Amino acid sequence: MTATIERPANAADLGAAYGELGKLLMAATYFDAAEVCYLNAQTLAPTDMRWPYYLGHLYKAKGPLAKSVASFEKALQLQPNDVATMVWLGDVYLAQGRTDAAEPLLTKALTLDPNSAAAHFGAGRVALARKDYAAAVNDLEKTLALNPQATAVHYPLAMAYRGRGDMASAEAHLARKGDIDARPADPLMRQLDELLESAEAYNVRGGRELDAGNWSAAAEDFRKGLTLKPADPSLRHRLGTALYQMGDVSGAVEQFEQVIRTSPEFSRAYFSLGVVMEAGGRHTDAIEQFSTALNYEPGYTQARVQLAGVLARAARPNEALAHYERVLDSVPGLKEAVFGYAMALVRLHRYQAARDRLTEGMKIHPDDPVFSHALARLLAAAPDARVRDGRRAKALVDELLKKQQSIEVGETAAMTLAELGEYEQAAAVQRDVMAAAEKAGLRDVVRHMAGNLKLYEKRQPCRTPFADEELP
Repeated sequence: MTATIERPANAADLGAAYGELGKLLMAATYFDAAEVCYLNAQTLAPTDMRWPYYLGHLYKAKGPLAKSVASFEKALQLQPNDVATMVWLGDVYLAQGRTDAAEPLLTKALTLDPNSAAAHFGAGRVALARKDYAAAVNDLEKTLALNPQATAVHYPLAMAYRGRGDMASAEAHLARKGDIDARPADPLMRQLDELLESAEAYNVRGGRELDAGNWSAAAEDFRKGLTLKPADPSLRHRLGTALYQMGDVSGAVEQFEQVIRTSPEFSRAYFSLGVVMEAGGRHTDAIEQFSTALNYEPGYTQARVQLAGVLARAARPNEALAHYERVLDSVPGLKEAVFGYAMALVRLHRYQAARDRLTEGMKIHPDDPVFSHALARLLAAAPDARVRDGRRAKALVDELLKKQQSIEVGETAAMTLAELGEYEQAAAVQRDVMAAAEKAGLRDVVRHMAGNLKLYEKRQPCRTPFADEELP
């Protein structure tokens, strides 16, 4: 490649050499140097769509978006029927708010490839921007059918269902939202990924597959990396993570334990073992693993939050509070710590303090219903009369019901009605919620709710805001 640049046979060969060097540099994330090479390649080989195409991706990654648009448009002029280029250009148009420009591109992409999940994703977002909620739901549901791992689809789909007034579906998709996009089949970008045959490159590629939920492909990449660098703790740890997601718990544990043997200060391995132990109900072992992770990395926030949660579930809520406090000292307002702290106070029957923490949490996270819902439970059913406030609880529940109509919120509504002395209505709501739970196959939930129904039928309020299994 270098020899061709130094002694080119002709302009086309020199352009190709610059382009290949640009690919190598871009694969290694040397974007500025790659940009220079691609621009040279584009000048020397103006009919080769690869170089403006790669420039489009480069500018999409580092900016400015206007240059990304210009480059993808040039690539599309050279190959007018390339679906990947249409999808990526449409994606950049959407990022710029240019739905009118994106729509015809995505429509043509779907004509050429009706099974392109990425094109359906783009078309769904165009429809959503135009408030055509039925079309948005149609395209976004097709996206998920074609690519169930594309968790980034759930949020716009939730907004589309909300626009149609289907709050139950909106709530279900909001709970599953993530950041894994639906991406088009893209052989040119795959070539880029495959350029650097090194442990680091396999780690990067495996990480992308891990993010996309392609566990088997991720494991394969990590194994390839380990053949080149067997002692790399990051590769082995991520292999364990992929195996765990594939359901191979023993294989995952074997990888995590090997990381600990060869790299005892690699805190992530202890954290992952803690997650496995906790999932198996082994609280004591999980506490030991999370604690060890923190011994090696005291600032490991995720490990400290997990440790606090396990301590609370292991009937050690006072210790949990201390860890939540440390987290909040370093990351003020962290949702998991604010909520976990409040619920640990509930476990300690410190209902007034829990109420105050949840109220503060609502101010910090006004769009997250977890705080208002838990607060409504306390206001409706706390054993401490100084905490209960039925009217305030009802106001919170009424707002929650506008956004989500779940079994849990329905049960809270019944608690609130009973606190206000409206026992017949409370019992009626409880029966409706129990019927919904029965229909969903949640028999344990139905048995739990039967106790509260008996209270309401006896004209008695609930004084248990949370069952043990409902506490985080």
